[in-house]
Amino acid sequence: MTLKIESAFDGKTATLRLSGRIEEDHLAAIQEEVRRYHPRLAFDLGEATLVDREVVRFLAEREVEGVELVDCPRYIREWIARERSREFPTNP
Repeated sequence: MTLKIESAFDGKTATLRLSGRIEEDHLAAIQEEVRRYHPRLAFDLGEATLVDREVVRFLAEREVEGVELVDCPRYIREWIARERSREFPTNP
């Protein structure tokens, strides 16, 4: 299944449901939606089946900017944490 983007707006926050396989090639389309709805934005990742490293980095960056990751699969959450620890290693 390829990427499917659905949007919903509750009057305060826009939620983008990202379903299927999300790859680096899809980031331009997702970024376009981010610009459209920012700053009150959430990504619903409950139906995301597969992501690549660039998507994980993108999600981590958006989360730092205040985008909420809703129903984020555990493997994606753990991968984001690993990427952050590589980017900002703690000093012993």
